[in-house]
Amino acid sequence: MIDIMLVMLIIFMVSQPLARMALDIQVPPQETAAAKPAAASNQIVLELTADGGYAINTQPVPFDQLDTQVHAIFDTRPAKLLFIKSAPMRKYQEVIDAMDVARGAGVQVIGFTPAEKGSPANP
Repeated sequence: MIDIMLVMLIIFMVSQPLARMALDIQVPPQETAAAKPAAASNQIVLELTADGGYAINTQPVPFDQLDTQVHAIFDTRPAKLLFIKSAPMRKYQEVIDAMDVARGAGVQVIGFTPAEKGSPANP
C-alpha cells in the first residue's frame, strides 16, 4: 500500500510543474465583442495591420520605435493594460513579438480583440 502511495506521490510531484506551462488568455465570445462599443479613449490598442505595420491607437509606429513608444505610454499609467488587435494574415510570431515588447514595457495584462465578422481567415 505504501509503495503505491509513494509512486503516486512521485507522479504528482513530477507532473505538477508541467501543468503550469500554459499561456492563460481570455477571449470574449464573438457576440459579446460585437455588442460592445469602440474602445474608450483611455484604452491602448496595439494593432498589427494587414500591410505589415504596427499602430498604437491608429497612429502608425515603425517596429524599431515600438519599444520606446510603448514605454513612453505605460511609464506614467497606473493601469498596465494593453489590447492587441491583429490582422488575420499576420504571423503568430509577430503577435508574440508584440507581446514581448509590451511585457518589456511593464504591461501586466494583455487582451486580444477578436477578428471582425467577414474578415478573411488565416491562410
